Amino acid sequence: MIKRLQLLVVIVISSATLFAGGFQINEHSARAMAMAGAFTGLANDASAVQFNAAGITQLKGTHISAGTTLILPIAKFTGIAGDNSANPFIPESAEYELDKQIFTPFNFYLTQQLTDDLFIGLGVNNPYGLGTKWDDTWPGRYIALDTEVQTFFGNLVVAYKVSDQLSVSAGFVYAFGNVKIIKNLALADPVAGVPKPDAQTKLEGDGTAMGFTAALLFQPTDNTSFGVSFKSEAKFEFDGTATTTPPTLDFVHPLAGPQSIPLPTGNISAELTTPMNVTVGFAYNDDNITYTGDIQWVGWSSYDTLAVNFKQWVSATDGSSRSAAPREYKNTYIFRLGYENVMSDDFTLRAGILYDLNPVPDKLVEPTLPDADRLGLNIGCGYKINDKLSVDVAYMYLIFMERTINNSEVMSGNLPGYSVPFNGTYNASSHLLGINFNYTL
Repeated sequence: MIKRLQLLVVIVISSATLFAGGFQINEHSARAMAMAGAFTGLANDASAVQFNAAGITQLKGTHISAGTTLILPIAKFTGIAGDNSANPFIPESAEYELDKQIFTPFNFYLTQQLTDDLFIGLGVNNPYGLGTKWDDTWPGRYIALDTEVQTFFGNLVVAYKVSDQLSVSAGFVYAFGNVKIIKNLALADPVAGVPKPDAQTKLEGDGTAMGFTAALLFQPTDNTSFGVSFKSEAKFEFDGTATTTPPTLDFVHPLAGPQSIPLPTGNISAELTTPMNVTVGFAYNDDNITYTGDIQWVGWSSYDTLAVNFKQWVSATDGSSRSAAPREYKNTYIFRLGYENVMSDDFTLRAGILYDLNPVPDKLVEPTLPDADRLGLNIGCGYKINDKLSVDVAYMYLIFMERTINNSEVMSGNLPGYSVPFNGTYNASSHLLGINFNYTL
């Protein structure tokens, strides 16, 4: 019983879904966001550093763009009949809502023309992040209570105009990330088997990663262009600390007297690889109207296992200081269509639609990230304030398809005899509002 309890404690910590489809942020510019992110084949403003850096060869002089996106996620979990009906913590048909939070990923881009054919660019943004926070007493508190992830990616690119029709680029990426995970731990007396008050585990850490990018832009005619963008995997090496309160499970053995089992604490390390992304896109201009389309492939299969190494704490029974949890994510696609209409010299109207397939198998869906296939409806506009300054705004309503899980391998109690699969129905949506200011020298 003691050995099993300690292993379960470690699994609780290591099984958190730090990155998944819902944690990949693709809104890195208000203009592109208004067009559902279908910008790879167009890439004719400073945000091209993110979407297709070969496109910065279209920008003469110096261009600067800076902005942010307000993200307001909404999610609800509803218990269902079946396995959960036997769990006293999850009443059938009971509803639990995600605490309301606002996230504000930012973006900054700078491009500079060096010669007629050579250009450089710099981009800083948050391509992975967000989080979830549930009530302290909700039945999923043993799986997810408070999770927050932040990443900061810096991308330095060089682009070269091979000909009037073809441009290419390459770039270096340096990234920093930090993570916080808080969840409760169900405890029981190892001798009597009687439940004890919950413990709470907090995991915090940060780390760095490196990667690279490459892209090309091909313009066979004056009104048609095609783009390809590649972003490599980035392998984060996290270091941090685990703290459990209380730090020990205390009980009285009938023969040995008072005993304590140390709960995981101390320094930890973990590795995590963000997925490779490959995007192909087109743009077609007909007078003042531009149509765009993208297909984005996301290599989520790189996230197959999450392992945590404990540097001080070890199991009292087998000496283990490492735990690995399967993720088994699958590669996915995002499909995007965009529209832009230059209504006047100063005002431009934009719209778009996207469909994003999620990477998480049903059996591994959990409230850390209530992920599902998503439909995004986008609208926005741009206004030219003067010859040098303009502003773009965008709104997206992101609809997560309802997802009912009845084959969950995620356990809600984490103790033998007090644990059942966390089956249920997830409903979620998000409101996103983006704004960017653009300046040309």
